Amino acid sequence: MTERWRYPRFFTDNISDDTAVVSGEDVKHITSVLRMRKGSPAVLCDGRRTDYLAELDEVTGDCCTFRVLEKSANEAEPSIYLRLFQAMPKSDKMEFIVQKAVECGAAEIIPIFTKRCVSRPDEKQIAKKLPRYQKIAIEAAKQCGRGIIPTVKKAVEFTDLKNFISTENTGIMFYECSDVPLKNAVSEFRKNVDIVIGSEGGFEPAEAEELQRLGFAAVSLGKRILRCETAPIAAISILMNMTGNM
Repeated sequence: MTERWRYPRFFTDNISDDTAVVSGEDVKHITSVLRMRKGSPAVLCDGRRTDYLAELDEVTGDCCTFRVLEKSANEAEPSIYLRLFQAMPKSDKMEFIVQKAVECGAAEIIPIFTKRCVSRPDEKQIAKKLPRYQKIAIEAAKQCGRGIIPTVKKAVEFTDLKNFISTENTGIMFYECSDVPLKNAVSEFRKNVDIVIGSEGGFEPAEAEELQRLGFAAVSLGKRILRCETAPIAAISILMNMTGNM
């Protein structure tokens, strides 16, 4: 029972101290892909930071019923709530960013359109992409043992960013023109942390100035210029390490 990380993991809100029910697309995965049988172990999560060690009891139609053996607090969730504001990259790089950001500990991902974004899908195109992004987030959360399902929100324009941030949060802009290390720019972290990452071309100077006016610290990720899909992973990893969550 000590190697529960090896067991398949599913999210469900239909759970009690004794039983849990998994439905939807996960049922096909349980029965056809994993070929789980009565008594097969799994870890179920209620999406509110509680894990349940359980074993499959019954499969009926489009539902799998599990018998709960024990419950415990999820240990994989960071102590900080990190939101990633990611400038929309070209091609399918956003899918990679969503997957890895969730694995590293991001709780929320909000695509933004900055002036230097090469990719600028319209509202209908974004609406089609969001379900795909969210599915990737869910699968990544299962794989890495998260205690919540991180959310991918609707893309917003840079000019609307001010409506989503709070001065009560720690705000950090990872800026290619900054030479200030993160440890020098932020002495302590609040529970909620907002980070902003630019697109392939980085930020316009006016955008960087606006973010600083809004309270974001301009921080460097080092002397090497990272790709837009590498920068958020490096940034989140550094922040998780600095806050004791790595």
